[in-house]
Amino acid sequence: MSNFLRPLGRTNIKVSALGLGTVKIGRDEGVKYPHKFTIPDDSAVKNLFSLARELGINLIDTAPAYGNSEERLGQLLSHRHEWVIVTKTGEEFINGESQFDFSPEHTRRSVERSLRRLGTDYLDMVLVHSDGNDLAIVKQHGTLDALGDLKKQGKIRAFGLSGKTVDGGIAALEYSDVAMVTSNLSYDDEQAVIDYGHQHGKGILIKKAFASGHACANDEDAIQKSLNRILNLDGVSSVIAGTINPEHLRDNVTKARQALNCLTD
Repeated sequence: MSNFLRPLGRTNIKVSALGLGTVKIGRDEGVKYPHKFTIPDDSAVKNLFSLARELGINLIDTAPAYGNSEERLGQLLSHRHEWVIVTKTGEEFINGESQFDFSPEHTRRSVERSLRRLGTDYLDMVLVHSDGNDLAIVKQHGTLDALGDLKKQGKIRAFGLSGKTVDGGIAALEYSDVAMVTSNLSYDDEQAVIDYGHQHGKGILIKKAFASGHACANDEDAIQKSLNRILNLDGVSSVIAGTINPEHLRDNVTKARQALNCLTD
């Protein structure tokens, strides 16, 4: 189905309507999922990536704060040119705690480190991993300026903010290419960021679409309902959903394609 690949704003990057999040391949500490899980071995991760591509997924999401997710991607992800890789900067997870540094110096070091870990000479997207103080990141720290310079150098193709506020999300999009925002059945407070992105040709990625797995606790149709709603929002490029379960991945893609079918009927 052709509409499973969607434009990321005006970046000339096309992303699958469903992206694969990779927290669970690198970190099992300090996460907020409803069920315990075991980090999969290399063979299981390689099989998961192969299945994702077979199902039409080309977008994969990682971050320095996701334990050794970046390193494992670099070792286990084949056919780099077939993937759109989004990683982050600003947050580190050290000794069981998140630490934040939004300085231009750290931003440059973080991107160079991600390039090494991922075994690539360019990153498709780098997003600032916000601590919630979105406006300060945009207005005071120079983080986006540093990412803009790295884009000019050809080290990244697009950049933006994975934020938590409307004001910060909109302010970031004034300077950048893409925003990652939270949207799900019980939370649409950042809808104005999605609307701004749509109106100004900016890319929009959705995180926590299934409320980190909690949406399904009381409603077995929550994933389908979530995807029907979110993929029908003007301007949304992709929903990032993390899983290490192949059957869940198949089911999520089936439901995403069903949601897209509904749009064209």
